[in-house]
Amino acid sequence: MKPSEALLVTQSVTASRPAEDSRPRTVLNETTLGVDAGELLAIVGPSGSGKSTFLRLLNRLLEPDSGTIFLEGQDVRTVEPPLLRAQLPLVAQKPYLFSGSVKDNLFASSRLRRAQPPDISGDSFKKLLAMCQLETDWLGRDARKLSIGQQQRVCLMRAILGPCKVLLLDEPTSALDRPTADQLALTFRQLCEDKSLAIIFVTHDLRVAERCADRVALMQAGSVIECGSTEEVLSNPKTEAARNFLSLDTAEKQEQLNE
Repeated sequence: MKPSEALLVTQSVTASRPAEDSRPRTVLNETTLGVDAGELLAIVGPSGSGKSTFLRLLNRLLEPDSGTIFLEGQDVRTVEPPLLRAQLPLVAQKPYLFSGSVKDNLFASSRLRRAQPPDISGDSFKKLLAMCQLETDWLGRDARKLSIGQQQRVCLMRAILGPCKVLLLDEPTSALDRPTADQLALTFRQLCEDKSLAIIFVTHDLRVAERCADRVALMQAGSVIECGSTEEVLSNPKTEAARNFLSLDTAEKQEQLNE
């Protein structure tokens, strides 16, 4: 995939990190993957397959050993990290909130960038609050005293209040019950459509991927072994490795249903 063909694209990206014996161990192999504006890409695969490493390479929380990452055709290494991370914010699996109110946290990005804070009385702000399932009267509440699910939604809105172009999500529903996770999946879909964002999210929950993703990339041992439409990858995998992984997931889900 050429840089001009996607909003965000990685070309032949490889990354390693020290193993227990201090020798470098490859965790991502020659990975080429892209996402378009308005598209939602789910990255799935077993633990240790390189999913979270891939996500952190995109906004330079980690640096690749080789290969290039392009945002709108521009090498991300030429973009100052604070601006890059405002355009490609990452919402981690465990919500992280600053000390202070919900409003303080929502305004954190604009403070760090020394930009004009959003107008909390404006229609766009109120619409975003509703999309992220946040109440106006929460703005003055202590952010760290909210439930985990509520904190996750504050982190989500904080990420997209800035000049966000690609939203990066690492296991965004792992701490949520099923109804809340399903509702958040619908929020992701709405954000893509209403704000023309691209969303890349890492998940172990194939059910959430089925509900909202346009495409699925299946990773194993640091490589993308399958990538295509959600229905194609989850219903008709082409490789034996993908079929084995998905059949294991189906068996685990069935076991949970029988409990």
